[in-house]
Amino acid sequence: MSDHAMESTANKVVQGAYTAPQLRMDTWNDLQARCAWLNEYAREQQNLSEPRTLVEASLADLREFEAYWAFPGESQVTSLTHLLERGAFADLASEAREVARRLVGDGYRQRDSGSQVRSAHDTLTDRGHEPNHKSPKPYFEVLIVDAFDECDREELREGLRRCRRESDEFNYDIVSVSSLEDAVIAVQFNWTIQAVFLRYNYSFHTANSHPSLKRYAEVIGHQRLPICFGHERSVELAKLLKRLRPELDLYLVTDAPLDRVAGKLGSNFRRVFYRLEQFMEQHLSILKGVRARFETPFFDALRRFSAKPTGVFHALPIARGKSMSSGHWARDFLDFYGPNIFMAETSATSGGLDSLLQPRGPIKHAQDLAARAFGARQTFFVTNGTSTANKIVVQALVEPGDIVLVDRECHKSHHYALVLAGALPIYLDSYSLPQYSIYGAVPLAEIERKLQELKDASKLNRVRMLILTNCTFDGITYDPQRVMERVLAIKPDMIFLWDEAWFAYGRFTPTLRQRTAMDAAACLRHKYRGLSSPAPTSQEDAATDTDAGSHASEPQIDRDKIRIRVYATQSTHKTLTSFRQGSMIHVYDEDFEQKAKDSFNEAFMTHTSTSPNYQVIASLDVGRRQVELEGFEMVEQTIGLAMTFRQQVSENLEIARFFSVLRPHDMIPTEHRASGITYYYDTEGGWGPLRHAYRSDEFVLDPTRVTLYIGATGMDGDTFRHLLMDKYDIQINKTSRNTVLFMPNIGTTRGDIAYLVDVLVQISNELADRLSVESKAGLLRHTTRVEGLADGPPLPDFSRFHNSFKPDSLPTAEGDLRRAYFLAYDENKLDHIGLDMETLGEIKAGREYVSAAFITPYPPGFPVLVPGQVLSPQIVAYLLELDVKEIHGYDPVKGLRVFTEEALAQAAVLKKDCLSVERK
Repeated sequence: MSDHAMESTANKVVQGAYTAPQLRMDTWNDLQARCAWLNEYAREQQNLSEPRTLVEASLADLREFEAYWAFPGESQVTSLTHLLERGAFADLASEAREVARRLVGDGYRQRDSGSQVRSAHDTLTDRGHEPNHKSPKPYFEVLIVDAFDECDREELREGLRRCRRESDEFNYDIVSVSSLEDAVIAVQFNWTIQAVFLRYNYSFHTANSHPSLKRYAEVIGHQRLPICFGHERSVELAKLLKRLRPELDLYLVTDAPLDRVAGKLGSNFRRVFYRLEQFMEQHLSILKGVRARFETPFFDALRRFSAKPTGVFHALPIARGKSMSSGHWARDFLDFYGPNIFMAETSATSGGLDSLLQPRGPIKHAQDLAARAFGARQTFFVTNGTSTANKIVVQALVEPGDIVLVDRECHKSHHYALVLAGALPIYLDSYSLPQYSIYGAVPLAEIERKLQELKDASKLNRVRMLILTNCTFDGITYDPQRVMERVLAIKPDMIFLWDEAWFAYGRFTPTLRQRTAMDAAACLRHKYRGLSSPAPTSQEDAATDTDAGSHASEPQIDRDKIRIRVYATQSTHKTLTSFRQGSMIHVYDEDFEQKAKDSFNEAFMTHTSTSPNYQVIASLDVGRRQVELEGFEMVEQTIGLAMTFRQQVSENLEIARFFSVLRPHDMIPTEHRASGITYYYDTEGGWGPLRHAYRSDEFVLDPTRVTLYIGATGMDGDTFRHLLMDKYDIQINKTSRNTVLFMPNIGTTRGDIAYLVDVLVQISNELADRLSVESKAGLLRHTTRVEGLADGPPLPDFSRFHNSFKPDSLPTAEGDLRRAYFLAYDENKLDHIGLDMETLGEIKAGREYVSAAFITPYPPGFPVLVPGQVLSPQIVAYLLELDVKEIHGYDPVKGLRVFTEEALAQAAVLKKDCLSVERK
């Protein structure tokens, strides 16, 4: 090892890692490097004090970390310590290297079936030479919480080990802790834990003092865990563990008399065992619990079907690949995709399969499992994207003439859904960030103001639905429980549609979960229906937060009048494992069976193909299985990678010269951040208090979204996007005038982040090199471009619907979008105007123009004009200043489509006639 490499290893600060699991991994990597350094110095007979001290420091950290892991576990750290004490530096370096190798590559989780009878506490040498004749079985760890000594611990481990059989589907090992706090730390720190046994008498406090684990124990205070003992302590601990990780299988082992526990343990335990029951029952229960999450009903059925020798005398010549294998000019298509995808291609709904339009078999079972995983009462699979899912929900629940409050910056599918349903939308304005050409989210005060206007006009009875995007493309996330409570205080029967197209992963980590629609709905039901079942993640903890000013006054809600009716649409394919267009509709509606089921089924039939893609359905089934078993791990890793990227951009001086990451205080106005959080990472302050923000703020910034400010490069977002893709093969999508959005996902690796950082360094250096030899005129041009990018056009709010498309003369904001939309079908009622300064001058002078089309610039990607909307000076000025290449609905040759004055006059007469009929 070179002196430079040794110095680098010695000076590395692993405490910079955001997540404790990553810090653990980094510490093992550091240990192997330090042990190699120590061994090399020993061979060269150099002074060993420095490398030995560093090895001892790494082992001290790992001793505290490995208390919560079965592999390599405390025993492995003890073994390495003994090697160090004996001076066996070569063996020490070899053992440390082998552990790090297995951890980095997850090799210990891919052991074959022959290794399942071995413990993670066997020697590495024994494990390193196991034959791999069979496919590896999934591996997980089981947590035992009990105050027992090492002898009892080994007896328990050996007892469960003896129960394992070659036919077992999974491998697992045991990790044990002796306190309540240690249990809470373990289930958050150790992602591989799938089952927890709470045994007899364990203490409350942990003896572990490592600072990186402290935040895991802090949730106990936020959840207000009562002081109790015996099985009552286990009941309360079970509630907390379920809030943190709902997917865990919990078991209680007790020696209390039956009359003390029967019927008093709640619903969190899968099973209760008594002290004298045999290990085999516990072993089989562990496997059964994991198997219940591992099963994929439709995917399994499709695999069985594809294995049948089926003759096709119906649709799909491509089925089983026959149209290609029997021909000569399409075989490359078969070669590219391989045979299995075509073996599973079929139009059959029998033979073990099912119908998406009326599921009764494996699709129905798969949807039920998805509802369990995502915390819904019902879940429906959609195979043609969340655009269709949104249309299904709106058409199912909204009737012509209903008023719908909708986020103006929502996805275009909502606008078209409102047209189809004949709803009267009231567009809600988000706060804007004109310096970045980004819209945020709709403040609660804006929603309440619109509702109050409707109440004053005696129109609340006509209000049907509130549609909001959570989280937005840029990562601005609502507090759904707070929003729904405040809205229900005004409109008790409001239906909520949360477009979570980009937030399907939010369910699978406790910090993000409390900002999801389904968890918020469950919290409301728990709070206002007085249910005895355990509370979901929710924001109960916020009530203990004295700084959470926005929670200080509870809304006055009539429990008897409110109805909890919540829908969420999610693009599973965008952020979880699924083929393209795989989406889900999650329902938490108390009135679904009585009031919505039939209309929902009709809407589902309307918008769903009679030939749905079975591969998409199967991928949704598998995606659900994955998140139930490793969603917590993968989402936490994604957050960690995004935080690492923030850290690298901030600390790398070459990158920081031209790039910076937008922080919460850049993206969210102060009045919406009660926590006062300003950053997620700061070079001086370290990591920001993200969890505190999630408990108290009206809006939070999703930590997986990293918006990079690029204005200092002199490139706009679209130019930079093409540079990344064309030169470096890095794909992004969302850009603004001077920002680009990076979205790590559950498939992103540390290598991906490292490559991205290297690319930013390269771009920065190339740009700096070019500017260093630029002429004065060239530098002036660059400065002018940078200043121009920093000075973006003001972002306009929604103006208003023209009076011809207003349902009445009352001063409320709804408009008849459907009537305006279809009026534009008549070319005789249309005119075209130029998008120029002359038009702007006419509007400022009082001329009214009314849009006859959806006008959608990309970016930002939502309509700035809708049919029936009056063109305001602010909107026209904004469109004039845009430098984007795409404006959907606008023809640069003909101009903007607007209604003629005659068409508006006829529409006004028609409105009067309709009002007259309504009055009669």
